[in-house]
Amino acid sequence: MSALEKGKVDGEVQVSPREVLRLAVEGTQQHLQETISELHEADIAEGMLDLSDREAWIVFESLDVERRGEVLSEAEDSLREQLLEQLTPRQIAEIVKGMAPDDVVDLLALSSSETSERVLRNVELERAQELRRLAAFDPDTAGGLMTTEFLVVELGSRIGDAIKLLKHGLEEAEEGQGLFVVDAGGKPVGYVPDRDLLRNSIHDTVDSVMTDPILVPVDMDQEDVAHQIVHYSVNELAVVDSAGVIVGVVSSDDAQEVLEDEANEDMLRMVGTSPELQTRLSIIRRVRARLPLQALTVLGGLVTAWIISQVLGETNKDADLLRFIPIIIGLAGNVGIQASTILVRAFATGEVEPEREGSVLASETMVGLVIGLLCGLATTGVLLGTEQGEDSERFALAIGAAIASAVTWAAFLGCVVPMVCRRVGIDPAVVAGPFLITISDISGTALYLGVAGLVVGV
Repeated sequence: MSALEKGKVDGEVQVSPREVLRLAVEGTQQHLQETISELHEADIAEGMLDLSDREAWIVFESLDVERRGEVLSEAEDSLREQLLEQLTPRQIAEIVKGMAPDDVVDLLALSSSETSERVLRNVELERAQELRRLAAFDPDTAGGLMTTEFLVVELGSRIGDAIKLLKHGLEEAEEGQGLFVVDAGGKPVGYVPDRDLLRNSIHDTVDSVMTDPILVPVDMDQEDVAHQIVHYSVNELAVVDSAGVIVGVVSSDDAQEVLEDEANEDMLRMVGTSPELQTRLSIIRRVRARLPLQALTVLGGLVTAWIISQVLGETNKDADLLRFIPIIIGLAGNVGIQASTILVRAFATGEVEPEREGSVLASETMVGLVIGLLCGLATTGVLLGTEQGEDSERFALAIGAAIASAVTWAAFLGCVVPMVCRRVGIDPAVVAGPFLITISDISGTALYLGVAGLVVGV
């Protein structure tokens, strides 16, 4: 029985492909070979993210050259970098021979310039020249997004000849939806979907069935290119140089990937973190990405506390504690929203499967603890230098400890709320935000007052 079959009960998959891959690595080499032969390259690439560096390399070594290229095309940059470090330039050159040029350029961009140059020396001269031309474009433009593997047919050609060209050229071009029609100067003047080629007589010319092509310059921003594809509802568009000559093609798949990446990046940056796969990063890298927003919140909270103290004047211990509630609400709210946003996105993209929820909860709570401790220490340090009077040191320590406790709790809630929502069949994106903010403010404030009051003896 295969690994995937073992993961099924009554025809229903009980174990995800990623878990199947992890179990296969722990078995024999033959078992691993059987497992990866049944898995899609995208599942292999995603599953390798959950393995140790050594285990990921064992899986990669078990793949043939063609599938290695397909896995690298599907993999996240962090995994690509990890694998490239263990490959020689000659091995990389063998792998990229079967990859699309745009994927090769993206891959080589993760390597050092010396390694990239050695790889290019080991591929065919014509392909190396093509890759160098493609690498010269800004990666965030149409030139960096396009593929140079496409098919064109000359104006006036018969449909029968176009069909032959399409059939014989499929191995040389990426899978597309049709052909671009060009004039004698190589400028695109029309586009013919493959369905129209099959619907019309082979004796007709492409001129009679072609439509106006959508053209974009090589220096157009990739997000604008993607919007052009969506706006005009086309499967692919032509990228032209300054002379109007077609130099590449961008497909609807490329556009979809760009829009998804941009949406994810915007969403994560809005809550003050990086657009990487947060649940797969080390705790230190997560903290480093999220800390700047919290530092700003601490500063704002301290200014707010000062303003309140100026308005209230001389106060007792109870009132002194109330001055710092805004900083607690701000920090706890930010950390909680960061955690919940990351989880909601990870659920939507399949980044976090049910079997990973426990480890993600633990790591995100640890991130909250580290951020809470750092913010608490920073606040304590400021108060030690500014607060005066009896028990000022104990008061500063109380505020710092309360901040650390409230922020850690908020991070925990930020994970638990989306997880519970998914478990009970409620869309986490709808409930997690407003519900989390409310419960985080209430519980965080109560926790802050309880811890701080306990330390200062209020």
